[in-house]
Order: sequence, then C-alpha cells, then structure tokens
Amino acid sequence: MTLQGDAADTKPAAARHAWLHDAASDEALALATPRKISVFGLGYVGAVSLACLARDGHEMTGVDIDEAKLEMLRRGQAPIVETGIQELTRSVIRGGNVTVTNSVRDAILATDVSLVCVGTPARANGSQNLDAITRVAEQIGAVLAEKATRHVIVVRSTVKPGTVEEVIQPALEAASGLKAGVDFSLCFQPEFLREGTSIHDYDHPPLTVVGASDAYGVAMLRGIFGHLPCEFVHTSIRTAEMLKYACNSFHAVKVTFANEIGRICQAASVDPHEVMELLCMDRQLNISPAYLRPGFAFGGSCLPKDLKALVYLAKSADIEVPMLASVMPSNTAHIEHAIEQVLASGKRRVGMLGLSFKTGTDDLRESPLVIMAERFIGKGLQLSIYDPQVNVARLIGANRRFIEESIPHIASVMTSDVAALVREADVLVVATRTPEVLAALQTHTRPEQLLLDVAALTDRAAHHAHYRGVCW
Repeated sequence: MTLQGDAADTKPAAARHAWLHDAASDEALALATPRKISVFGLGYVGAVSLACLARDGHEMTGVDIDEAKLEMLRRGQAPIVETGIQELTRSVIRGGNVTVTNSVRDAILATDVSLVCVGTPARANGSQNLDAITRVAEQIGAVLAEKATRHVIVVRSTVKPGTVEEVIQPALEAASGLKAGVDFSLCFQPEFLREGTSIHDYDHPPLTVVGASDAYGVAMLRGIFGHLPCEFVHTSIRTAEMLKYACNSFHAVKVTFANEIGRICQAASVDPHEVMELLCMDRQLNISPAYLRPGFAFGGSCLPKDLKALVYLAKSADIEVPMLASVMPSNTAHIEHAIEQVLASGKRRVGMLGLSFKTGTDDLRESPLVIMAERFIGKGLQLSIYDPQVNVARLIGANRRFIEESIPHIASVMTSDVAALVREADVLVVATRTPEVLAALQTHTRPEQLLLDVAALTDRAAHHAHYRGVCW
C-alpha cells in the first residue's frame, strides 16, 4: 500500500490514552452501530467484506494500490467475479455507503475500524511472503499517532500463528510510537468464505471467531458481526490464526479422502457416491467431534488391519492413494515421537500406566503402548507397567500370540501396585485416566519426575511432576 493524496488535516493527539473498560461500557460499545470501517486490500475477501458491511449500514472506505480496482468500484463494479457481487456492489455504491481511495492516511483518519485483507502469497519454498501486510502495518502505524481516538485494526489475511504478535504488532508500534492493547486494538478474525457462495457464507458463517487480547476490540467486533446467526467466539490471536489453517487443511483432507475412496470403489465396481452418502449418515463417529482431538496414535485389531487391507486393494488395482497410504507411516511417527521424548530425558526408570490400545479392554493387538514398551526394554530401561485390565495369564487367541511375539517376557514387568510404580519411576507414561491412576498421580508424583501424557489428563494441576503432552 502506497501512501498518497494526504488531503486530510488532523492535529496530533495531545496525549496518549489508556483505555479502561467495564462490562457496561463494552456492552454500550457493542451496540453502537453503524461504524466507519476501512478495508485494506480489495481482492476477494476485501471486496466481499466491503459490499456486505456497506449493505448492513456501515460507512465503508475501500483502500487499494491498484487504481483499476478503485475505478471499477467508483463505477459500481466489483473487481472480482462472484455470484451476486456485481448487483450488491452496484447497490451499495449508489446508496452512498462506500468511498474508495489509495490514501492510507485518509482511510485511517476517516474510520474507527480497519480490516486488513491484503495478500500473503506463498514463496517457492511454501513460506509466506509478508512484505505487503508488513508494509500496510507500517503505513497504518504512521497515521495512528495522529488520531485522538482509539483505532481497531483487524487482520483478516491468512497468516501463520505468531505473525500478528511478532510481525504486525511490532511494525504498528514502531511506526506509531503507541502500544497495542493500550492505545489501539489489534485483532485477528479468520474468514470462512468459499468462492462462488461468499455472500451467502458471509451471512451464514459457521461461527465468528475473534482473536484478541483486549476487551475494546472484541466489543467493537461484536457490535459489527454479533448479529450474524452463529456463535461469537473470543479466543487468543494465535489460536485464531491457527484455526484458519486447520479448517482449510481439513477441507483438503476431506476432498482427497473422498476422491481416493472413489477411485478404489471404481476399481471394485462399487458406487462411491452411495458409499460416501452412507458414511456421512453416521453422525456419532464420522461427521462428529469423535477422533478430532489431539491425542495419541491409534491401534487395536480393526483400524490398522483394515487400513492396510484397503491400501493393498488399491495397490492391487494399480491405483495410487497417497493420502491413505501415508496414514500408517504418520501413525508410526507419533509413536516414535513419544518414545523419543522418554529416551531424550536420559532417565532410566520408566513407569507405564496403561498398556492396552484402549482403556477398559485387554486388547494388546497393535497397541502403540506395546510398541513403546518393547522399545524401552530393548534400550535397557527399567520398566514397570500397570494395567488392571491386562492379565497376561488370561490372554487367549490372537491377542496372546501378538504379545508373545512382541514382548514374550511382559509378565515380569507388570505390577498391580500403582502407588509403588508412581513413586519409584523417573518417567511416567500416562495412558489411562482411571480413578486409581489419577489418585496415585495426585498423591505420589514428585517435581523431578517427567510425566508424558498420552491420555489427555483433564486436571493437570493435580499432580506434581513435570508435565508434557505427547502431541500438545
């Protein structure tokens, strides 16, 4: 963004303001609409935001360095191709709610809130090019020092976690001499717009997420977006930044999964659309929060076996399924990550709380914990295992054969005394949350112990060991 045409003339603020808010003032702020809003970057997200916010009654200023885009908007034409955007843009331009400029200064001095929607293109190595957004932050910061009122800056460009706090905030503060969270508000708000249905998506978002560290910015954005028919969520800036990547990656995974299943179905003379329609009817496990929490590797008698069989079926039909074929190696990488954390500690006495692949069963087949135990024994560590559901003498069939091939002498490292195991271990690998395990951790752990959590303990403050999550 290039600073041009500085026509406005505003005296610098006489003093810096420390903004203190109580619940009542924040609520009043949230209801104080319409607002004066500037949008920096009139590409896809910026053009849609500009038109929809103007339609909702806000006084909008669009900012871009591309004079062709600005001229199109002056004529009532949207600079993008999108369902309904031309009609909406023409309507709001004629209604007088939109002005456009290439002047950063004019836009900041004329508005209360700025949405930053400039591009963050990928470099050849996949990293983000932050030159444009950093330049805009510097230019906005240079104008902030002239304002006597608090400005809210909302980054909507997709950026990796830490960018707002480590790149954009320092640029704003250095250029303005002001402090984020004190003199101005800085937020991150991910957008969930799909090309082709962006206006509908703007009006019907799955949720509104605002990452911010001060109440003023959150209240301002609640006043602008709180009317939308979804939950309004306030979280940290880094969480909001990461959420956008998680959502888009999940969408990519779903598309790839459906296509790979479709290819296999095609080779097996099965209707893939019927298969996926039935798959989506399962709202308990398939289309649900089930399995979508960071935890540990999967195991058991079903998932590894069936996944391997499906990949083999594809290979037999000369079908490449790179994503499905990578699931087992990815699962193994998580197990290796957990093992390495224990080995890297340099501690020799290891206590494992849980051995079966799932709490409440004695199924040891393909249990990642069995793999861990086997490696620890192979490395010469002093290992003790507590799992009240596993009685080696009672194991039968495939379960018994698996353990005899993996850890034939496992009975010698099993114990029924959970308190003694917790007291005597230097490293605790916690894979179960049974009441007796939680009680032992609360009573017998020590600060010098390392606790590797693979069970997602809910009350992490209840024990005294040094805590480390396996994937979090």
